[in-house]
Amino acid sequence: MNLYIPSHCNNAEKPAGRIRQQNEEVILAAAVEEFARHGFKGTSMNAIALKAGLPKANLHYYFSNKLSLYLAVLSNILELWDSTFNHLSVDDDPAEALAGYIRAKMDYSRKHPEASRIFAMEVIAGSPCLSQYFNQDYCSWFNGRAAVFQAWIEAGKIDPLDPAQLIFLLWSSTQHYADFGSQICRVTGRGELTHQDFSRASDNLIHIILKGCGLTPP
Repeated sequence: MNLYIPSHCNNAEKPAGRIRQQNEEVILAAAVEEFARHGFKGTSMNAIALKAGLPKANLHYYFSNKLSLYLAVLSNILELWDSTFNHLSVDDDPAEALAGYIRAKMDYSRKHPEASRIFAMEVIAGSPCLSQYFNQDYCSWFNGRAAVFQAWIEAGKIDPLDPAQLIFLLWSSTQHYADFGSQICRVTGRGELTHQDFSRASDNLIHIILKGCGLTPP
């Protein structure tokens, strides 16, 4: 049922908007936990509702079905990841830009490992639910990032390399610590990865990747 708010009650619009936003955030957070644990097929709207502490009808008020909720989760993940690279410019200092991106992605992997694993499972399955997201607009966005790297190469700011391969390396290396955290813990004998572990890993990735680009880490 839609909430009717008289047009003259301007003050009522803000609380209603906040309630909607809060409910959506609670639902999305619960969905991330369930999808990460059970996958898309193994997750039910009822399980998400129980995790969120909301009636199942509330979920359907905000998200018509499980697929629409799953797509919202995936969209949020990609938008948060890609936003770090949205304003990349040929005028940026390559060392600063790459180091900043690596730290931002690693911090996201530390804070949201479940979200990263959901994305990994989706891609491994062939990206059946992301086919519309990986459209021409996304390809244009990707090519725009690669063009910045190519401009840096032509300006002699970084070593000659394949810009696309560099982007793939940045993606995979920063997401590894979220997607394969349990493996890292086992081989290093740690119970869990700490903030300090991620900080050291970020420093090492920055050193390795920037040196590979012919850059001095900032």
